[in-house]
Amino acid sequence: MLHLRQNEICGDSRPRLSRRAKLGAAGGQRCSLHKGMPLAVALTLAMAGSGCRIDMHVQPRVNPLARSDFFTDQRSARPPVEGTVARGQLRDDTYFYTGKIGSNPGDYMPFPVTKEVLERGRERYNIFCAPCHSRVGDGNGFVPSRGFARQPPSFHIQRLQKAPLGYFYDVMTNGFGIMPDYASQIAPQDRWNILAYIRALQLSQNASMADVPSGQKVPSEPPSFGDMGTGATLPATTKQPSPQAGEQK
Repeated sequence: MLHLRQNEICGDSRPRLSRRAKLGAAGGQRCSLHKGMPLAVALTLAMAGSGCRIDMHVQPRVNPLARSDFFTDQRSARPPVEGTVARGQLRDDTYFYTGKIGSNPGDYMPFPVTKEVLERGRERYNIFCAPCHSRVGDGNGFVPSRGFARQPPSFHIQRLQKAPLGYFYDVMTNGFGIMPDYASQIAPQDRWNILAYIRALQLSQNASMADVPSGQKVPSEPPSFGDMGTGATLPATTKQPSPQAGEQK
């Protein structure tokens, strides 16, 4: 009765709803909206997606190795435009990739020679070079010793001792005589690593007493083996006792 009187006084004959009733009514409206929205959104996306799919599905294209009447040779696959460089293959450091300064071979390393560089060079050398050049670089490798190829020259002859580094790099890259090129097997970085190790081999086979560190014997003493291994395992060496202070070296 109180609500009706207030409505009448205010000129509004409609009964007012309580707060709880209002919330319930609003909630019902929201539920009805949520139920209808997925269908509307799905229809809108389907209509938009169907248009894009048709455009991209039926776009002009040429199948691999298909015939093309546009070009005179009737081939749809075209070679790259002259001067095209693939991403990551811009070889702007000419010396690093050719070993040459202009048309002449250079004679310096393009990066500092460290212990890691020499170890990597030794590993790659023993894999790719030692079968013909031998592990010490004298040309008496396994392949020529069995008559499968002509014996390569020793790295320790005077001509190759004085040869610039770029000469060796060019031979590895392009081949020389019966030696094939190793451009596809050995990366440019590893070619330089091998060159650093070749120089170390040349120094080791032609060193003088002035090049030997103090306290080291020449020739070095052979290693002492404690376990010769089984063939499947490597032999184990025993450590030599270090000379005492004042002992004759």
